[in-house]
Amino acid sequence: MGIALGTSVVYLPDTGVPYPTLLVFLAERFPKIPQETWIERITAGKVLTEEGQPITLETTYLPDKRLFYYREVVEEPVIPFQEEILFHNEHLLVACKPPFLPVTPTGPYVRETLINRLKERTGNPFLSPINRIDRETSGLVLVSANKTSRGAYQKLFMDGQVRKTYLAIAYFPEDLGRSHWLVENRIEEGEPWFRMRTCDGTVNARSLIRLVQATKGQALFELDPLTGKKHQLRLHLSGLGCPIIHDRCYPILLEKKPDDFSRPLQLLSKKIEFQDPINGKEMVFEAMRTLSLPVG
Repeated sequence: MGIALGTSVVYLPDTGVPYPTLLVFLAERFPKIPQETWIERITAGKVLTEEGQPITLETTYLPDKRLFYYREVVEEPVIPFQEEILFHNEHLLVACKPPFLPVTPTGPYVRETLINRLKERTGNPFLSPINRIDRETSGLVLVSANKTSRGAYQKLFMDGQVRKTYLAIAYFPEDLGRSHWLVENRIEEGEPWFRMRTCDGTVNARSLIRLVQATKGQALFELDPLTGKKHQLRLHLSGLGCPIIHDRCYPILLEKKPDDFSRPLQLLSKKIEFQDPINGKEMVFEAMRTLSLPVG
């Protein structure tokens, strides 16, 4: 069984007492987890209040509070690729994530995540991601190594003070008629829940896209996301008629299959640049990984 090293958190909205017990709330909040699993976790003392006290099967709903629990899975897939640590000091860790490895626990992954691997390697239980990339995407992830300075780095992203450069290999229709684009539109959650969609309304997603090289119906693109919406680059390239190679979500959702490690999504977080909020230095990090077009 895979058990996460750190706790997960669930917030209890302040809406009175809509559930008779916390057990009922957890079962409805997480419909994919059988109620019997929550009963086992609660009975074993694995669901805690903010004060660190285990709840019971009879504990009533606690408005405006948080619960802490350890995620568990019976069989956890193993990701046969290794992350790299590019930089590490008392405040910041910069890692290059391989494809298929999630940044934090999700679905069937609790130990096979970037954060849990880094905690085990560094012995630092306080590591927390500052930015995140999709499980399928490879490349740079900034990680806070110190709770006291975490907010300063998070603020860089919230204020748009971080420049991110991605590379992607995508299908190329050869009739685009241009080599540079500024894509601006609105992205919202679609169906199913993990898939995003573009829609009418106020722009909330902006990307600069540049064609670098093309051959045999495929092209290498350089992308600068000016905002950070989920699946933004995947949607924006697909919207140009250039879906990323091995993307199972866009433009159409393909049937879910076991990971094929020989067919990683061809999207790489290549470079991150920012002014360090602690020492004021200009910081530039670049992944050693790269993407290559077919030869010939």
